[in-house]
Amino acid sequence: MAVPQQELSPDVRPWPALWALVLGFFMILVDSTIVSVATPSIMDDLGADVGTVVWVTSAYLLAYAVPLLITGRLGDRIGPKKLYLTGLTVFTLASVWCGFTNSIEMLIVARVFQGLGASMMTPQTMAVITRIFPPDQRGRAMSLWGATAGVATLVGPILGGVLVDGLGWAWIFFVNAPVGVIGFVLAWRLVPDLPTHEHKFDLAGVALSTVGLFCLVFGIQEGQKYDWGTISGPLSVWSLIITGLVVIALFLFWQSRIRAEPLLPLSLFKDRNFSLANTAITTVGFAITAMAFPLMLYAQSVRGLSPTRSALLLVPMAVISGVLAPFVGRLTDKAHPRYLAGFGLLCCSVSLFWLSQVMEPTVPIWELLLPIALLGVANGFMWAPIGTTATRNLPMHQAGAGAGVYNTTRQVGAVLGSAGIAVLMESRLAANLPMMQGGAMAEGGAGKLPEAMHQGFSDSMAQALILPAGVLLVGFVAAALFAKPSHLERPADVTTATAEA
Repeated sequence: MAVPQQELSPDVRPWPALWALVLGFFMILVDSTIVSVATPSIMDDLGADVGTVVWVTSAYLLAYAVPLLITGRLGDRIGPKKLYLTGLTVFTLASVWCGFTNSIEMLIVARVFQGLGASMMTPQTMAVITRIFPPDQRGRAMSLWGATAGVATLVGPILGGVLVDGLGWAWIFFVNAPVGVIGFVLAWRLVPDLPTHEHKFDLAGVALSTVGLFCLVFGIQEGQKYDWGTISGPLSVWSLIITGLVVIALFLFWQSRIRAEPLLPLSLFKDRNFSLANTAITTVGFAITAMAFPLMLYAQSVRGLSPTRSALLLVPMAVISGVLAPFVGRLTDKAHPRYLAGFGLLCCSVSLFWLSQVMEPTVPIWELLLPIALLGVANGFMWAPIGTTATRNLPMHQAGAGAGVYNTTRQVGAVLGSAGIAVLMESRLAANLPMMQGGAMAEGGAGKLPEAMHQGFSDSMAQALILPAGVLLVGFVAAALFAKPSHLERPADVTTATAEA
């Protein structure tokens, strides 16, 4: 369905509005990865082990992911601008709270509120793009959105390293305060008030999806800590995981049967490209979140690099991704997304596998930078084509719901990536360095490890990277099955029709 341009005021300026939204979107995505480089400092300062400190990221991602299905719909009902500004306020205040915490438990709680604020903001950015840009310009608009997502996930560790070294880990959160204020003012002035659509809310669906995701993620992430056995009394790791899967299955069944508006509109998945794009972005969210932890721990614990120098390893990735984004954005409106997204996903998988093969204790830094540079190429080609493919055919009254689903799948992938990589790192450490049990990992996170442990630790982190590399191949297959968008078929259809006439 085409964008109903008559619903927009003639003084709406799409590009300034998008830039205002992108600032806030950039900030919340930076917070998805900025903690990775600060992990050793947080472990040292707050006395946490690796299993606990990973929850600083997982709690944020989980609180971010679960409400997205309803916040997308809520934006349609009360207006994307109002909900975006509300979420930005919550996020900014929670960021200040994170900086002032002095215990790992309180930091995790504050991160939950950060995630809730982020969940209000993200669907509104995609919904506004869908509603204020015509179909033949959405590729360029989505390229800016996609470049923001790609660069933010890479800039996060770099910015985090500089702040941790210069001011302390709390400043990775304090820095959000001025950015949040500026973003609020810009969005208030530049983002248009769009017409709203009435929606009902599926509270039972919210409860089922929340319980299911929490049980699944908690079970996966805590499995290694409890040796995949009993947590307390009759409660075991596997009972939690199975419960999570059963509840998620019940959620999907409920969504298929509910007569009112479902929380997850399964009808959206009748669109082939929407379904495949959601599969692809889930693998991207998984991989980008997962790869940061082993790389940063290797750089600081084995190579003895400071947080800043560790994060600077990612500079080639960020620069290349940013340079390629405008070029890919122009191609996205003209070329088949199968080739663009497929190329990016394949490059991402190859780069992580390549990195896993060269992460040795004494490898020259330049050998690490080569696969990291390829990762920048991958990010430049992945985000915009996948995002545009997912949203291009959505009807306007489901723009918020579709954006909510898309961002939910991306964040669920990130949550599972965070949980999965934590499990794999701990299991490989147990196999390669059996002397690192209990709190030994926390000690390793606080500084450089003894030289005798370098090889085993490097091997463990390298082996962990094979997980996200493999998951990305699923995304590559999904992208290879993308159908050609209708706007690319129209010229050919017209020519054929004319010839036949």
